[in-house]
Amino acid sequence: MSVFNRADDGGVARGERALIVVPERTGEGALRSLDARVEEAAGLAEAIGIDVVGRKSFRLRQIRPASLFGKGQVEEIGELAEAHDAKLLVVDAALSPVQQKTLEEETKCKVIDRTGLILEIFGERAATAEGRLQVELAHLDYQAGRLVRSWTHLERQRGGFGFLGGPGETQIEADRRLIRDRMARIRRELDQVRRTRGLHRDRRQRAPWPVIALVGYTNAGKSTLFNRMTQASVMAEDLLFATLDPTMRQVKIPGFDRAILSDTVGFVSNLPTELVAAFRATLEEVAAADLILHVRDIAHPDSDAQAADVEAVLATLGLAEEGAPPRMEVWNKLDLLPPDQRKELTGEAKRRDDVIALSALTGEGVDDLREAIADRLHSGSQTHHVRLNAGDGPRIAWLHARGDVIEQHADGDQLHLEVKLSPENWARFERL
Repeated sequence: MSVFNRADDGGVARGERALIVVPERTGEGALRSLDARVEEAAGLAEAIGIDVVGRKSFRLRQIRPASLFGKGQVEEIGELAEAHDAKLLVVDAALSPVQQKTLEEETKCKVIDRTGLILEIFGERAATAEGRLQVELAHLDYQAGRLVRSWTHLERQRGGFGFLGGPGETQIEADRRLIRDRMARIRRELDQVRRTRGLHRDRRQRAPWPVIALVGYTNAGKSTLFNRMTQASVMAEDLLFATLDPTMRQVKIPGFDRAILSDTVGFVSNLPTELVAAFRATLEEVAAADLILHVRDIAHPDSDAQAADVEAVLATLGLAEEGAPPRMEVWNKLDLLPPDQRKELTGEAKRRDDVIALSALTGEGVDDLREAIADRLHSGSQTHHVRLNAGDGPRIAWLHARGDVIEQHADGDQLHLEVKLSPENWARFERL
């Protein structure tokens, strides 16, 4: 799906020299620093091999419908691009088709906005058939809105779909129809994926294994923590969106025979709505978890703003409502903090029952996290008297693995158990 590895059909080759431009709206971003926004935009571009040769922020007094920026700012952007010999302009905002067209004409650069850039990253990183379908659906949704532009411009458009052809309104309408048809086919395939995932979740819920899902801002250290806890070798680099396709592995949790840890795609501020919709099937895994661990890069200057962005995405998935899985915060990257700040944050975490401070890189605090997960999974547990046939080995094993068996005695061919179970596990047991 990525077009940045292509030098033909108007695409942009990897290594293309790019200028990063970040618009700052008056009164915007109280939580997030402008410097951090500039750095993140550059990081997104570098994540797919773009050579960032310049970066600049502009304060917008008002948004111009035709170009986003003011006339003088557009001229300055063009001059900066020429001075840096940049052929690509990356705008850290969502651009309308008209704004994108105007900026390309005025700056003589190819232009990509934040949504398009994130879609490109996802297109390059998708490794599974499901991931590629989800990214293609998001790409098509994004491209569908770009077909209103004049055809001369459309012939240079990024996207590389083979059905984009000659000039004329008839061709645009034909392309719209082809895009709609392809999107409908992908949605049908993803619906089948969703049904299959649902069946797998039902099987897991009948098995005596809780599921713990890792969520968090991109590059917060989820995959490093995943590898530390499971001895896996999931890609974990200092790179935005290093993980795209979800991964599940067994993990040892005190008091449980086994548990499942799930590593998910990282979130980011202003995550394109096309991607949230396309990845809903994958993110439903989070909604079905027994516990959600929100991993935060506590050493990042914008950690609070990143946490707010993650919470906003979780809310769109219905995970901020009553009945959603319980959540804990994991304050990661303690090893990057100066001693005084590290001591202060560690003390604060210990005073709260929903926070664990650790370093996934060094392993400090990971054992505390395992204990905290066990405590949270057992929280709200109630004692139940259960009578089973002595030959009902699977359900007896289920209770021993998922609950805390306080007492057990046989009465003829009947087995009586006093077992402590969480409300969720008791409901699962009743469904067995």
